[in-house]
Amino acid sequence: MFGKIIGTGSYIPEHFITNEDLTNYIDTSDEWITDRTGVKKRHIMQDETTADMAAEAAKKAVERAGINVDEIDMIIVSSVSSNVILPNTACYVQDKIGAVNAFCFDINTACTGFIMAYNTAQSYIDIGLVQTALIIGAEGLSKIVDWSDRGTCILFGDGAGAAIVRKDDKAVFDTVMYADGSMGAALTCNNGFAYRATLIDKTENKSIYQNEENKQISKCSQENDWNQIQNTYVQMNGQEIFRFAVKQVPECIQELMKKIQINKDEIDMFVLHQANSRILQGIAKRLKVPLEKIPMNVSEYGNTSSACIPILLDELFQEGKLKEGDKIIMSGFGAGVTLAATYLEV
Repeated sequence: MFGKIIGTGSYIPEHFITNEDLTNYIDTSDEWITDRTGVKKRHIMQDETTADMAAEAAKKAVERAGINVDEIDMIIVSSVSSNVILPNTACYVQDKIGAVNAFCFDINTACTGFIMAYNTAQSYIDIGLVQTALIIGAEGLSKIVDWSDRGTCILFGDGAGAAIVRKDDKAVFDTVMYADGSMGAALTCNNGFAYRATLIDKTENKSIYQNEENKQISKCSQENDWNQIQNTYVQMNGQEIFRFAVKQVPECIQELMKKIQINKDEIDMFVLHQANSRILQGIAKRLKVPLEKIPMNVSEYGNTSSACIPILLDELFQEGKLKEGDKIIMSGFGAGVTLAATYLEV
């Protein structure tokens, strides 16, 4: 027996940066960004943290599900950009919403993260350990983006989305998941802590800091130090990721449909990771499905990694675009590289 989504929530920072705003920092234009990515603006944290956004999205999901927080048995947070390492972000959320009966853990599979969290929750429900799960995708990517790198800073934004999944004897679930570590270099971000002691020693204990525009690190004595610090920002081979996504995501979805013996025409909606509009259009073309079946909000939020799918799901539910009985395939792809497609019914 599996679970159904009974409530969703999201949190989007009020502050945003438009394509026009970015022209003050990098050599670009609104037309150039929109044509290549479909992104018009990206919302950016100010006073919030990633963990705060996760907690706010969770509160909305709980409210809309109409449950008590003490009914939640498990909390999973997917994030590559949380502001906290210890305690884990899920424990932070547990404390903020008062879900005292939940056990908690975080996962990191980047843009595939929410689907992996959903699949994990379904597995716990299926073996009888969990009745009700809270799953969250939350990202503060603005903190790990190099705002002088035109190839990445135009793409990413901040936000969080959450869902309550509850055991239901009518629930339907199946999935296909893959990973290919040999492609890991296509999308990377190293942990800055690894360089901290070395850099402080080389600069004779002088302070190392980012300036207000987040453009450069000051007082690094050697060129190698700068290269190391650059690696603590997101680095991406955009063309390689594009080729992977447009080819492998449709194949993964087709494999799932074959596995569950369902035709693409029977699927009401394909809820996909919002990497950029060109990738989504390419996936639609390969699947030979109308673009209307692939909802997009990338123009408003950009790529929010593991938060993309739950934010989109919440919007679809709140706008009444998903109704009981609808057949959905969620699919995501991300760093690792990781890839997944999951079938559910509303």
